[in-house]
Amino acid sequence: MGIILTGMGKDGAAGLLEMRNKGCYTIGQDKQSCVVYGMPMVAFDIGAVEKQAPCQSIARLIIQKLNK
Repeated sequence: MGIILTGMGKDGAAGLLEMRNKGCYTIGQDKQSCVVYGMPMVAFDIGAVEKQAPCQSIARLIIQKLNK
């Protein structure tokens, strides 16, 4: 599982895409809850993000995925 949060740059987005391509569940912080929507935006744009969510919902998504 990989999660990408607010930040600048694109290096994390490439790593998240590699994880997703290998079958990992990936989450990206949504634009509305980011201070800087740089890296999460790049990750979303390149297809690395399976689920986008506000920061306050990410823990719930992790727990839901782990309980499956």
